[in-house]
Amino acid sequence: MTVKSDNVESEEKTIAYQGVPGSNSHIACVEVFPGMRPLPCNNFEDVFSAVENERSADLAMIPIENSLGGRVADIHYLLPESNLYIVREHYLSVKYQLLGLEKSSLEKLKEVRSHTQALAQCRGQISQLGIKPVSRADTAGSAKEVSELGDPTIAAIAPELAGKIYNLKPLRDRFEDRIGNTTRFVILSRARRDPDPMDGPCVTSLIFQVRSVPAALYKSLGGFATNGVNISKLESYITGERFSVARFYAEIEGHPADPAVARALEELDYFSSQVKIIGAFPADEFRKN
Repeated sequence: MTVKSDNVESEEKTIAYQGVPGSNSHIACVEVFPGMRPLPCNNFEDVFSAVENERSADLAMIPIENSLGGRVADIHYLLPESNLYIVREHYLSVKYQLLGLEKSSLEKLKEVRSHTQALAQCRGQISQLGIKPVSRADTAGSAKEVSELGDPTIAAIAPELAGKIYNLKPLRDRFEDRIGNTTRFVILSRARRDPDPMDGPCVTSLIFQVRSVPAALYKSLGGFATNGVNISKLESYITGERFSVARFYAEIEGHPADPAVARALEELDYFSSQVKIIGAFPADEFRKN
């Protein structure tokens, strides 16, 4: 069944995200689906569960990688085991502030709290100030924590919206190390929604595990080269108790219904012990940049 992702908002009402109000994930939900109700969750497992169990949410907004901090580690382990599919992607321009209490100042600061990814994206600024970075579950949650603690020596790295929600003042604006900091999100649904191949460029996302034979990875990817299918992303990660099983997360340019893509996937399947397509979705306009 083909369903255009632009119609998703009219069909569903609630979208789950990890964090608390004011986080980047919350902002992404509002940007993409302003008519849907954002549902905050404590962790990524709860986000997946909220959609999978058909109880709390219809869609999920999940960060998958950042231009400065790299990939979001947990997601590649959760996607293969879930029953959800990627139906859309969104690129969010990330803008951080260093937030503190009204009585805080840069000179008083000893510690800054935020999500691991945010700390990585602001590593240079933190080092320049000589303050201790402390990892927390999410950015906006750190702002909420700082507000509740009432300690002027502790600050948070979070979006401007979080500062307004939790009554913190900006001690330094644009705190990220580089302008142009961008986080890529994927929107997940219980149902696979392949777009119409004629509607424009699309991306197919998949996870595979190669057979334990010599040159299996080389051979499994050969079909993409011979059929002219571009692999835009290929990442490996280890699973299993003995750290002996390698899985691969890949994104390719094209639709599963394209003859060239279909032939490449058939060859991949021949040399793999497992292949799972986790979504075919329209390529975001950001990719043209």
